[in-house]
Amino acid sequence: MKSISNKLASLPLLALGTLAGSAHAVGDLPGGPAVNQLNLHPAVTRIAAEQSWLHWFMLITCVVIFIAVFSVMFYSIWKHRKSVGHKPANFHESVTVEIIWTIVPFVIVILMALPATKVLVASKDTSNAELTIKATGYQWKWGYDYLNGEGSGVSFMSTLDSSHREISNDGAKGQVPDDYLFKVDNPLVVPVNKKIRIITTANDVIHAWGVPAFGVKQDAIPGFVRDTWFRSEKTGDFYGNCYELCGKEHAYMPIHVKVVTPEEYTAWVGTEMKKMAAKQDDSNKVWVLDDLAKRGEKVYAANCAACHQANGKGAGPIKALDASPIVLDADKAKQVHLVLNGKGAMPAWKQLSDTDLAAVISYTKNAWSNKTGQLVQPAEVLAQRGK
Repeated sequence: MKSISNKLASLPLLALGTLAGSAHAVGDLPGGPAVNQLNLHPAVTRIAAEQSWLHWFMLITCVVIFIAVFSVMFYSIWKHRKSVGHKPANFHESVTVEIIWTIVPFVIVILMALPATKVLVASKDTSNAELTIKATGYQWKWGYDYLNGEGSGVSFMSTLDSSHREISNDGAKGQVPDDYLFKVDNPLVVPVNKKIRIITTANDVIHAWGVPAFGVKQDAIPGFVRDTWFRSEKTGDFYGNCYELCGKEHAYMPIHVKVVTPEEYTAWVGTEMKKMAAKQDDSNKVWVLDDLAKRGEKVYAANCAACHQANGKGAGPIKALDASPIVLDADKAKQVHLVLNGKGAMPAWKQLSDTDLAAVISYTKNAWSNKTGQLVQPAEVLAQRGK
């Protein structure tokens, strides 16, 4: 009876443990990773489908060879063992055997190499692309520039959604969304059934752009230009990551590609063009502190809060901005130079506009306990570029 009562008493604890475990449960992410996934991602491009077929073809071929070779070997060992009276043969060589074990592997290698070469050559053929996009890796985000085709001139940064970074900073406690650490503020948008050429490069260290559902992965190397392509046969959201270990924030550099219909893509391009026109700021415009600080708060939340925290206190090796000597320094050029060019773990932020940089610097100089009253104008940032 005592053991039964102990078990009954433990039931509430087991239930709590089950509920706690379920709080962290996540479901499959369509276009991204699935729970307990063992196979390759479901393919949405012809190249990815051929890669999947090639994967299984190679695996089955190797398994068949393994079974055949070891079956013959173990059969020979068992059938001709010494304990049943067999004596080892005494010979030096056999021309027939030499020919067989030269020709058979050669034929196998050719049969495996032909389809693999076909897929490899096709995956590198970026000619006749209908849309060309440059993907630039930064520590730790992606910059996209639409170079050719419909949408030429569109340009934006794609960064991990700040709410997901906060979930990570809190230890991923409670309910975690299915797209945890895959949600970005600006996904890459492309039309369905169009050949999309992706040109990759990097601003700082080696990154790699890849989406498993497309069957593409291409290194992004500073000072070099590489390219790859895909043609998605389905609409939807598809996800990937930076595939090179690019620094401490490597895990927070997702790729989100939204594939839409041609009509939806045309509408999206029109919207983006209007946004870009609205953001075309004059670097010579003189701002007042309140307006610039409000804009800077948004820039800080999107780009800086992930590391320096919303309260400006930093975390671990990330230095605090609240009461920071360089932020409080009367020489504004020091902070402008640091933000533009980076230092140590601090990446360069030249990809942001002069106005956005002036805004975020002005915000940090007047947020929290800083209250310096200092204002940095866009023209001051422009003057520091290239120094």
